[in-house]
Amino acid sequence: MADPKLFSELALRDLTLRNRIAAPPMLQYVAENGFPVDWHLMQYGRLAAGGAGLVFVESTKVERRGAGTLGDLFISEDAHIAPLARLAAIIKANGARAGIQLGHSGRKARARRPWEGREPLTRTPDIPDWDAWQPVGPSALSYGPGWEPPRALERAEIPDAIDAWGQAARRAYEAGFEALEIHAAHGYLLHSFFSPEANRRTDDYGGSEANRMRFILEVVEAVRAHWPAGKPLFMRLSVEDEAGLGPAEHIRLARAAKPLGVDVIDCSTGGLNAKVPNFHRLNQYGFQVPYADQVRRGAEIMTMAVGLIIHADQAEAILQAGSADLVAVGREFLNNPCWAMDAAQKLGVDPGFGMVAPQVGFWLGARAARGMGCPPSTWAPGLGEDASAEAASTRRDAEAGA
Repeated sequence: MADPKLFSELALRDLTLRNRIAAPPMLQYVAENGFPVDWHLMQYGRLAAGGAGLVFVESTKVERRGAGTLGDLFISEDAHIAPLARLAAIIKANGARAGIQLGHSGRKARARRPWEGREPLTRTPDIPDWDAWQPVGPSALSYGPGWEPPRALERAEIPDAIDAWGQAARRAYEAGFEALEIHAAHGYLLHSFFSPEANRRTDDYGGSEANRMRFILEVVEAVRAHWPAGKPLFMRLSVEDEAGLGPAEHIRLARAAKPLGVDVIDCSTGGLNAKVPNFHRLNQYGFQVPYADQVRRGAEIMTMAVGLIIHADQAEAILQAGSADLVAVGREFLNNPCWAMDAAQKLGVDPGFGMVAPQVGFWLGARAARGMGCPPSTWAPGLGEDASAEAASTRRDAEAGA
């Protein structure tokens, strides 16, 4: 394919991405007391080395009570800056741009890791700061059956809660990150303030849509006050949350956030409550792409598409259709950390494997140049009948020579 858009550069304020492939924030749940471990260095380093243009570090919590699990990363104290700087450095050293997502779990805090059941934790002596880890929300309404109702934030507490986001943005800048994302989706604190289901306040942060937007927009202002004007700001939204907020409401939110400094909307869905989502929708390639398209056109803002984006030609088609400005490849990057390199080969870009480090590219390029370029394992499920025939022939030859 001549000049695929997937591998064209993208300018976001003063930042230029080498391509339009992002590794989105993916929670790893292995932090120790809020600090990154060696797994994080390996995870983010390999995503950058595999060719992504932008690599986001997972949702990193702006305050202690915002942690979802015992394994969440924190950016709530200055002591977190240096360890997080190592993650930003390894991403940049491997050719990608380093992003980080700021989050607060709100009423979904204090839970088990997904593979432990994703249920609320119970008090144990192993968690000495249990009381400081109290879930909070706009109202005392639980996430779902069996979940403790959060403590509703007092009106007087809200300025400090908002400032926590601003201070987190400052720390992210000092750690060397180049792009920032505000997590305002999936039922977490910011989303719950916007939701009429979760927010039953009667003050200026509840009731009307403008009031329910207020917390999010003030967080954007606090973040932008500490985040340089030349660096891009993303926001993740559940454009269809299956609980009362849909594209129309989120387009209005995006329109309000854009002049305050939001550059890209990361278009996700769901998560407001514990109800089972529409799994039929979740089993379709690119199931969230239409929302990125709607927000892009309706709010006249750049968008990032995410959600079962699996194949190179699929990602290219999304961009060619104008449905989004960049694509985020999440779980498929876990399946193949070199997804971007693989996509370049399939789209006819970089035949010499120059876009990846020479420790990888030299050997793969040499194999291809010598006519040893058999399709790699990522191109087909296997050799099938040909493999069985070859194995049978090898066995016959061996028996004949015995």
